[in-house]
Amino acid sequence: MIRAYKFLMRPTTRQDQALREMLRDHCSLYNGALQERRDAYRHSSKTTVRYGQQSAQLKDIRAFDPERQGRWSFSSQQATLRRLDKAFSAFFRRVKAAEAPGYPRFRSGKRFDTVDFPKDGDGCRWDATPHDPVTRVRLQGVGHVKVHQHRPVVGHVKTVSVKREGKRWYVILTAERPQPEPLPATGSVVGIDLGIANFLADSNGGFVPNPRHGRKAAAKLEAAQQALARCKRGSKRRRKAVETVARLHRKVRCQRLDHAHKTALGLVREHDFIAHEDLRIRNMSKAPEPKPDPDTPGSFLPNGAAAKAGLNRSIADAGWGVFLTILTAKAECAGREVMAVDPRNTSRRCPECGHTAKENRPTQEKFHCVACGHTAHADTVGALNVLRAGLVRREAQPAQREATPSTGWRSHGWRTARASAAECGSTASISSTGRSAPCR
Repeated sequence: MIRAYKFLMRPTTRQDQALREMLRDHCSLYNGALQERRDAYRHSSKTTVRYGQQSAQLKDIRAFDPERQGRWSFSSQQATLRRLDKAFSAFFRRVKAAEAPGYPRFRSGKRFDTVDFPKDGDGCRWDATPHDPVTRVRLQGVGHVKVHQHRPVVGHVKTVSVKREGKRWYVILTAERPQPEPLPATGSVVGIDLGIANFLADSNGGFVPNPRHGRKAAAKLEAAQQALARCKRGSKRRRKAVETVARLHRKVRCQRLDHAHKTALGLVREHDFIAHEDLRIRNMSKAPEPKPDPDTPGSFLPNGAAAKAGLNRSIADAGWGVFLTILTAKAECAGREVMAVDPRNTSRRCPECGHTAKENRPTQEKFHCVACGHTAHADTVGALNVLRAGLVRREAQPAQREATPSTGWRSHGWRTARASAAECGSTASISSTGRSAPCR
């Protein structure tokens, strides 16, 4: 298992200047390599320059400019060229897939914040002074930099990265370690429904309130951004205003991450199986399409863009994607199982009789079945349906793997899904394709 560790560095004034120069020179190398590729392709010969050719030029570049490019690790410069090659590979992949291409762009010094060292011991050394109680990392051209190591690093360190965030510097390690021992089984299963009014509702009737860190910091952010807009470009006052805005955004980000980690840890410790909705967050936060007015050319009809913008801000502030990523990672380390299910109609299907209708949910919070009269919180109903669908899918997956192409798996998968539905006290619905639909 590969795990990442992020620690705050505490460089001296001279080391801070050296770190800034290292980022500047790597940014210059990145931009120079990008310019070479652009010029080669614009030539009449349409020449393609690849990573291997540019990496072979590093020796001559370092000899020509020993005071700048020659100061830094050869391997870290190769990693910078690989970043450019990866950007071009992603560009050509998007072109073939008919997506928005996004041609690689030149980086300014303010937007180039990371330098990678592919191997510990090659241009860098983690815990370079083991005899010293203070942890240090040695970086070629910078020296031994103090590190605030707030937790032990388990396993063998593979790569080291240096990252700048505002005025702070961080070292990021990736370490290879054996698979940890799974947590003791609890025998508990749960389904969760993510939302805006409540961050999370579980199938047991519990709720996790939405902290809304972005909304709480909105007033300070608005004032700081207005102050930034009044500053003259290139002035010292503007640099301070930029740092203020970045500090406020960083605080909100850290608060959101802290909430996601604590919530996910609680779920992983208490439950063996966790089912959640397979959300397409990017599609959910898209702006509505404009509606041209057929009677007045050049004019547009109201399309609810203002209300949708507020909803999009709330979705982004909740941080569902970050939370689900953290939950999956923690569950893997703890030996738990996390499964995503189709979210359609999960909050419109009655958990008692299985009736599905839009009228079952008259308001955002209230669920009232028009068929049997069952009443509950809409998010709790959604979480319960998510759990049942997850249990059906978990039991149906082994049947899919065991089936052979000649016989198919539909009948066996149907029986398995029915058995799982009986365990959770519901009736499974299997579509004509043999796939298990959410439990009712």
